[in-house]
Amino acid sequence: MSVYKEIVTKAIIGKGKKYFKDNYKIDVENIPTTILGCWVINHKFKGYKTNEKIGVSGSYDVNIWYSYDNDSKTTVVNKNISYNDLFNVKLKENADLSNDTDIIVRTLKQPSCSGVNIDNKSITFDIEKELGVEIVGETKVKIAIEEDEEPWDEIEDELTEKDIEEIDNLKDDFIK
Repeated sequence: MSVYKEIVTKAIIGKGKKYFKDNYKIDVENIPTTILGCWVINHKFKGYKTNEKIGVSGSYDVNIWYSYDNDSKTTVVNKNISYNDLFNVKLKENADLSNDTDIIVRTLKQPSCSGVNIDNKSITFDIEKELGVEIVGETKVKIAIEEDEEPWDEIEDELTEKDIEEIDNLKDDFIK
């Protein structure tokens, strides 16, 4: 018959991911002729709990390189974008978000520019990203305990009679 014990440990009690595609507009000084490039850098983010939801706040910088004056000059325009996204993460059965929990946020797809258009003295662009959220909290694990102790194995020396005889015949001054 087995006896069960409960171990309290930290484990993932909820997990989910969410895809985002957002559209932004930036006004520029010169009328753009051609978009030469768009890149996203400095992505920073942090997860937090709010009531029964998980929030992720973060920011990143978007740099758009464009030409103007009939493709004779170029410049780069920068925009810092902040976001605050909420997740409805499903918790595993019997899990409780109110206990001491940790929120782990991972970028599954880094923010990247998926489309850029010129609109007079403005540039519109789309940013795509995918975030994953894990909630780590306390949980209990039941394990079966065997009450019968396994017998001890007998350990036998591997010394032979000849080895013991050589040890006995050592002189006291063998270390010099």
